Amino acid sequence: MTHTPAAQVKTKVHTRRQAILKLTASLGATLLAPGLASAAAETSGTWPNKPIKWIVAYPAGGGSDFLARQLAPALGKQLGQTLVIDNRPGAGGSIGTDAAAKSPGDGYTLLSGDNGAMIFNSAMYKKLPYAASDFTPVGMMARFPLILAVNPSSGFSSAAQWLAEIKKNPGKYSYASPGIGSPHHLAMELIKQRSESFVVHVPYRGTAFAIQDVMSGIVPMAILDSAAGLSQIRAGKLRALAVLSKTRLQQLPDVPTFEELGLKGVEVSAWQGLFVPKGTPEPIVQRLTLEMNKAIALPEVKARLEEFGLQVIPGDGASLARYLQQETQVWHTLIKERKLSAE
Repeated sequence: MTHTPAAQVKTKVHTRRQAILKLTASLGATLLAPGLASAAAETSGTWPNKPIKWIVAYPAGGGSDFLARQLAPALGKQLGQTLVIDNRPGAGGSIGTDAAAKSPGDGYTLLSGDNGAMIFNSAMYKKLPYAASDFTPVGMMARFPLILAVNPSSGFSSAAQWLAEIKKNPGKYSYASPGIGSPHHLAMELIKQRSESFVVHVPYRGTAFAIQDVMSGIVPMAILDSAAGLSQIRAGKLRALAVLSKTRLQQLPDVPTFEELGLKGVEVSAWQGLFVPKGTPEPIVQRLTLEMNKAIALPEVKARLEEFGLQVIPGDGASLARYLQQETQVWHTLIKERKLSAE
């Protein structure tokens, strides 16, 4: 793997990321189409008349699982049915995503889709059993800020010291991530590119396992999402050194951004959107969009998500589809430049 960045690719990635950040910001202001409520109210048949399966392609205990379990009770109440969380981890989210892709488009299968499964995997794997086009986007749900965290006994006391140390000693240190091709993995690749450094990647089968080994000192550091990492940081079991956001997080006001350290354009987040298998009737999709936006805006739900650093981004399927298209261009460029592969 090369870790010397190409100036031309840097410029392209930075320019495209600026455009995407503007688009992402607009998602929060997206208004539901004027006819959406009436169309959703006219959902054909008696849907839903049985429990709905919600596939999460990652293990319990991670950010994806956290969001689904926080939102499912409220969404289920509004739909009048139980939403059953079905964790199907493995292969960077490919196993669960493929299971959803092969499910009937009848409104009884939902999928939490993220940048890993919907964008990165198609560049990280030579052949995938599914494609992003196998799904219909329902809407964005939330963005998960990412955090560089270390074991308190690792010897790293500040982000500036950490950055100087990894640049001085390429290959000496390792970091944990929830898996190859995860947003956390690609975030560190961007840091390595921008800082001209090299840290060894230690992928795990989910965030919970990665956190456990960092807390136990087996691996000194990790890129974690706020939903999974904030509680351990607050308890003093992990130390946050920097955030990969444009501005400091409200939950971690003393933790600097990478831009403050002089690394421009290191603004990466994990995100979660809701998807259904292609072929799901449009009235069902529209009702899901309507009810999802209502549920995620409930004060008690929104407050709980924001407590763990999530940034709620209500929106519709069309906005999410545009976002996917532009994000794909950015990250496939980086993956190609870094010669990354999950195989």
